[in-house]
Formats: sequence, structure tokens, C-alpha cells
Amino acid sequence: MAIARVPNTVIDCPDPEALATFYGALLDWKVSVDDNGWADITDVTGQRFAFQKVENYTPPEWPGQDVPQQMHIDVDVDDLDEGEAAVLALGATKHEFQPGETFRVFLDPAGHPFCICVG
Repeated sequence: MAIARVPNTVIDCPDPEALATFYGALLDWKVSVDDNGWADITDVTGQRFAFQKVENYTPPEWPGQDVPQQMHIDVDVDDLDEGEAAVLALGATKHEFQPGETFRVFLDPAGHPFCICVG
């Protein structure tokens, strides 16, 4: 028997509303913002990611480990070129270091690495 249920991933950032808006647009999920420095994105099944405000936030320095990434999000796309154009239009930045051919690494507006992938 499970002790808990409905796990939630929480991502630290300087501006929860901005980052939730970015990922909400990327995934076409609903964005909710509260007044306490917290924002969520939720899909139709209830799956959720949350974003919390952190004062003096320091973004990861990937691929270096002086400030490690600690976590990252991978999302699937049908076409890498089309996916790249779309995430750049949302405000992502393509990272200069690209270690693979079936995925591309970007930084979200708060500097977290994330990947778009094809299978």
C-alpha cells in the first residue's frame, strides 16, 4: 500500500509565472498562478509540474558541475528542427553543447537545461 500519491515535481526559479507560462505553452497544459510565489501547469489527466520562487536564484551551469543541473526535463517531439523552432519562439535558448543526435539541449527562460527528443 502506498504511503503517498500524486507525486509532483517542483522546479526552483526566479519567476514562477514566467516559467510556468513557458512550459505550459511547450506542453499545451493549463497554467495556474497564486500570490505566494508559486505556479503550476497541469494536463487533462491531472499530471502536474510546479514552479516556486527562489530569491537569489542561481541557474545551473550545464554541462559544467560548479552549479549542477540537479534535474532536467525531456520532452518528445516528432521532428527536431520543428521542435527547435517552436521552443526558441517560446523563449528557450539553444545550448552550445549538443552531445547527441537524437535530442537537442536548450535552456528554459530561468536557465534550466531541458531536451527535446525523438525516438
